[in-house]
Amino acid sequence: MFAGILLVVLPSVMYGGLTLLYALTRNEPGYNDNPLRHDLWRAGHAHAGVYLVLSLVMLRYVDEAALSPFWRWLARAGAPIAAILIPAAFFLSVASPAAKEPNGMMNLAYIGALFLAGAVLSVGVGLIRAARRSER
Repeated sequence: MFAGILLVVLPSVMYGGLTLLYALTRNEPGYNDNPLRHDLWRAGHAHAGVYLVLSLVMLRYVDEAALSPFWRWLARAGAPIAAILIPAAFFLSVASPAAKEPNGMMNLAYIGALFLAGAVLSVGVGLIRAARRSER
């Protein structure tokens, strides 16, 4: 079910890419005129797509990992949470076309990074633990 939801959400990231392509090729004011905004929006879009795909890959392995319920939840939900928080930080920290530096919303990226690290480490450690159990 969760993988299905992620796959249904993925076209929204694709739409975001088309929107950025349109802004880039049409010389949209507020996007191309602000290099910081330009770079952070591109980074936000790229991170959203990569983390959604990573989420799908990780879901394949969570059930094989030896994890307690909390760590299993973190392993399943951490990467999708990061796929929301990190791009949101990039987009919202320069929401104004006149932004000269990122605002406090950039802190969402740090929270997202913690979720991502927790998820990746949970799956990795859980898979190592499962492999050691099966060797016995």
